[in-house]
Amino acid sequence: MGLTPKQKAFADEYIKNGGNATDAAIKAGYAEKNARITGAKNLTKANILEYIAEKQSLIEKQKGTDIMSLAEIQQRRSMIARGELTDSFGFAPDFSDQLKSMNDLEKALAIKEAKEEQQRIAEKARLQEVYHLDLSVVPDVFHRMIRDIRAKKHSEYILPGGRGSMKSSTVSLVIPELIKNNPNMHALILRKVGNTIKDSVYAQMKWALDKLNLSQEFACKVSPMEITYKATGQKIYFRGADDPLKIKSIKPEFGYIGIVWFEELDQFAGPEEIRNIQQSAIRGGNEAYKFKSFNPPRSKNNWANEYTTQAKEKDESAMVQHSTYLDLGIEQEWLGDMFLKDAEHLKETNPDAYDNEYLGHANGNGGNVFEYIEERTITDEEISHFDRIYQGVDWGWMPDKYAFIRLYYDAARETIYFIDEMYENKKSNEWTAGEIKRRKYNDYEITCDSAEPKSVNDYRDFGLPARAAIKGPGSIEYSMKWWQRRKLVIDPARTPNARDEFKKYEYERDKEGNIISGYPDKDNHLIDAARYATERLWTRRGHSA
Repeated sequence: MGLTPKQKAFADEYIKNGGNATDAAIKAGYAEKNARITGAKNLTKANILEYIAEKQSLIEKQKGTDIMSLAEIQQRRSMIARGELTDSFGFAPDFSDQLKSMNDLEKALAIKEAKEEQQRIAEKARLQEVYHLDLSVVPDVFHRMIRDIRAKKHSEYILPGGRGSMKSSTVSLVIPELIKNNPNMHALILRKVGNTIKDSVYAQMKWALDKLNLSQEFACKVSPMEITYKATGQKIYFRGADDPLKIKSIKPEFGYIGIVWFEELDQFAGPEEIRNIQQSAIRGGNEAYKFKSFNPPRSKNNWANEYTTQAKEKDESAMVQHSTYLDLGIEQEWLGDMFLKDAEHLKETNPDAYDNEYLGHANGNGGNVFEYIEERTITDEEISHFDRIYQGVDWGWMPDKYAFIRLYYDAARETIYFIDEMYENKKSNEWTAGEIKRRKYNDYEITCDSAEPKSVNDYRDFGLPARAAIKGPGSIEYSMKWWQRRKLVIDPARTPNARDEFKKYEYERDKEGNIISGYPDKDNHLIDAARYATERLWTRRGHSA
């Protein structure tokens, strides 16, 4: 250590007097008038501090006041268990108090060592080389965007695209790279409805980690639903916009949320909701990455489509990356033969729907929800060949109408034929059941709104093959999308009320005339009945929306 005699004397006196540097300097022979300054300076010198630390440690060991290490605790516990520790008379005393103290100390030391190890790992992660995902796992169409992200040219990335275009897969692959390269940054992934997260974006992130061979570096759990980067403790949070308080309540232990991904952007209420979420989530950092992926709705006036157009034309901080399944090249193999066959089938049967759903073009002109409607006579001869009928009921009394619908679905042509309807006010369950039986429509199952289980039971008691619809998160949105891509053949003479509902059913607009996302819950009783009627179709695998 190379201490001078005065420095050694100062250190010894400092230990002896319990930490008075000025007094130690005087007693060590330094000038009294400068003793305070000299003492303070000595305590900044590494060789003096090292000597003091070693001397104090030795004194504590001699006094038996030093803290045991984890290894010493485990060794002493083992000696007690084997009866190797005895008193002066050769007896093994009661060590219960000792054992309790050692257990408490062991827990404290284990926590301390775990934190120190975490800090070492975190520091190592901060010092590691920049991580780049292998671009061979990402379709070429997204390479320019990924290079843009790495160059930090934009802060917002909007990904409209057709079905199967791997836009969501690409975002999920990019997020781990951003996490690993930004040790103070956390991620937040959102869907409009929280109950849809586990089987969508959460599963998507687990797929991405496996694809990148990073599964061992991240810990995934579902309660609460989050993914943790083990090296640093960074989090990937998952939330639904239907519970905004859970978004506001996110408080990372360190750093800030700097990565936000809105999956199925068009399902959110509009730009104001998106803006509020971003302002609540992104706080405290100088950089942020915002991702927004979605399948463009048909209407060009849909807020998500307009948002994308405005960003592309006016927002210098945003980059728009459009994609389709045709851009994937060899990656099309991931989609499977069934996907490709479905795409070709829709291309042949409904080119406009194919252009929207698979090519991601907003090719609708207005706010009509249903755009593929054909009005014509459906003859009795046609109906005689309909071999599978679907029927649904939406309960009502007054002012809401009771609605019954009878349909036929031509799966090969993806066309729905409207055969008959009932549309009544102030009619009892007994009366409507009797009318259904009078028309001999008790020949096929009737799927009813499950909101009135008593009414469903009434129908069964009246001898009708009634069942309750199975509702769930996202069922309205999915069933409506399924209906929107089908061609609807309506005979105004047979189903005049259904004709009016389906033709007049439009998206709602805000005060500026912009279309609001979602489906209006008004003047849609036969629409709901039709959704219930076809429930077994749109919930069946292979019948995609």
